[in-house]
Amino acid sequence: MRLFRIDIDRWEEILITITRNKTRSLLTAFGVFWGIFMLVALMGGSHGLKDMMAANFKGFATNSGFTVNTQTSKAYKGFRKGRWWNIETNDLERIRQAVPGIDILTPCNDKWGIQGSFDKKVITGCSMKGVYPEYGEIETPTMSMGRFINHIDVKERRKVCVIGQQIYETLFPEGDNPCGKFINVNGTYYQVIGVNTSPGNISVNGWPPTTFVIPFTTMQQQYNFGNRVNLLCYTAKEGYAIKDIQEQIEPVLKQAHLIHPDDKQAVIHVNAEAMFSMVDNLFKGINILSWMVGLGTLLAGAIGVSNIMMVTVKERTTEIGIRRAIGARPRDIMNQILSESMVLTSLAGMLGICFAVFILQMMEMGTAQSDMPGHFQISFWGAIGACLILMLLGMFAGLAPAYRAMAIKPIEAIRDE
Repeated sequence: MRLFRIDIDRWEEILITITRNKTRSLLTAFGVFWGIFMLVALMGGSHGLKDMMAANFKGFATNSGFTVNTQTSKAYKGFRKGRWWNIETNDLERIRQAVPGIDILTPCNDKWGIQGSFDKKVITGCSMKGVYPEYGEIETPTMSMGRFINHIDVKERRKVCVIGQQIYETLFPEGDNPCGKFINVNGTYYQVIGVNTSPGNISVNGWPPTTFVIPFTTMQQQYNFGNRVNLLCYTAKEGYAIKDIQEQIEPVLKQAHLIHPDDKQAVIHVNAEAMFSMVDNLFKGINILSWMVGLGTLLAGAIGVSNIMMVTVKERTTEIGIRRAIGARPRDIMNQILSESMVLTSLAGMLGICFAVFILQMMEMGTAQSDMPGHFQISFWGAIGACLILMLLGMFAGLAPAYRAMAIKPIEAIRDE
């Protein structure tokens, strides 16, 4: 039972010591309060910002890459410099055979300046995209109604389309289900089979809310694309990097279309994997910076506590001397000073953590209804870690004053009075 006994006198003495000089204690505690507040707020804030950024990438394959053709910059085998060439559907099979690291490989064609109309309602400035069903693995659609393009649509060259959110809201303002209805797209009627509500924070060949998506083969036939492909889209198998895959794709295309092997302009690659990696590295840097700033501020607060405790020990030299004279052991004096330091640090720190959690909760509630919600709160173990840091800093802040108090000799302390 002795293990659980609470020493009321000791806690009363700690309280009296801390409140003896209220202004000094408050200013000292504020340094710790602000330090732990900064640490927790920066940790939670960086986590929330990362979530908001990740919301931009939601539904987009982070291990994806894209390849387009442009003019050549070198003459080669009788062809002049500046020649236009096209990626063709035959190139897909060549690439599949030559590049084993590719998981999904699909073409995409596009047209711009598209106008759509339904029942006297018109929307202009849209785009059209011809794709295979596999394209949904690259830029995953968010289907609120109906379905996405399937292989039967492609095989039968059906005149069907998936419409974006803004197109739906403009042509069907009453909120009706458009699936099965026919809309006029640049003079051709397409049956609506689905509504894609993807916000389109990242877009490929058109902004999703204003894009009509049709089968790739339908677009080939309807708009005389023939075998031409505007864009190659692909993802990498596990263990393969998009950069390496693109280095293998380029010579295959150059050899098939008689392009100089050293031509750096004719084939353009976009490495989405590298961009996502840059974002990840950015937030890793932000996390490290958050810890450095937060711990630095917290350490400054702990040093302030140590300095104030040194002043307190000096003011209590006579009191400590008398205690030593009536039988107090050096360990008792040390425990008393350490207890006062840890109590002051812990109280201020807990208030700082609570205030930071409150602010983070307000930020989370503020973004909850937006298109980019973020989880700003720190984890349970993060909070536990912050508390442990507080306890350690409180102990270290009191060590120097405690050792100084232990070194006080009773005779010299009483003579000092």
